[in-house]
Amino acid sequence: MLDIAETEDKLVGRKDGAVGHVIFNNPSRHNAVSLDMWQAMSAVIDEFLGDDEIRVLVVTGAGGKAFVSGADISKFESERATKEAVAAYAEASAAAYDGLYNFPKPTVARIQGYCIGGGANLAMCCDLRICNESARFGIPAAKLGLGYGYAGLKRLSDIVGVSRAMEMFYTARQFPAREAYEMGLVNACVPDDELDDYVSDITTRIGENAPLTIAAIKRAAREISADPDDRRLDELDAMVQACFDSADYIEGRRAFMEKRKPEFKGK
Repeated sequence: MLDIAETEDKLVGRKDGAVGHVIFNNPSRHNAVSLDMWQAMSAVIDEFLGDDEIRVLVVTGAGGKAFVSGADISKFESERATKEAVAAYAEASAAAYDGLYNFPKPTVARIQGYCIGGGANLAMCCDLRICNESARFGIPAAKLGLGYGYAGLKRLSDIVGVSRAMEMFYTARQFPAREAYEMGLVNACVPDDELDDYVSDITTRIGENAPLTIAAIKRAAREISADPDDRRLDELDAMVQACFDSADYIEGRRAFMEKRKPEFKGK
């Protein structure tokens, strides 16, 4: 396990049983993200991708005051001052976003405090979003003159609807946690001191269920969001059939009949 306190301004990958953790650790700047952190995130996700023991991925921020507050503006002069630098930064951040969005196992954003700009985009790449009552959400691109691409807007629109997404961009205001919950931006909003227990409970429940079934459901959800011409439903059908052909399907039936908790292997 890495010591978070000794690795500030870094991205930390950590494994805890069946749960993989991606931790943005720059608390002195509300976990603002640098180019190095985006690149490290892609590397961590690739490592978790090859680990069959991991059943669910949790993305969070260190320090207790922020999930991720967006890009580290203090590094714009060194990382985003030229056209070439902007392109390199965009490529690295897009790779991290896409890697998280397309991660084949369930992903959960554990949101505490500020979830702003790129942090909101990051949260939208996760399957589930759980926040505490002190959380704040916002996308201040219009206050900074930043361009915002199609992928980020579509992911947000798929969750809250186009009109609400436009409101977030147009006003660039911060939305309190309760309003975020009411608009469907987060799955749950819990008291500050209950966030860890809630996330632990939901990841435990996910980890105990059949991995092949969950993988097929996630794939189906991604196909719903894809353009109709790009949908690969034949591959999805094969994943569904693999569930019925698996040893886990036999285990699930037997466990139900024997009134015990099933032990799924993902095979």
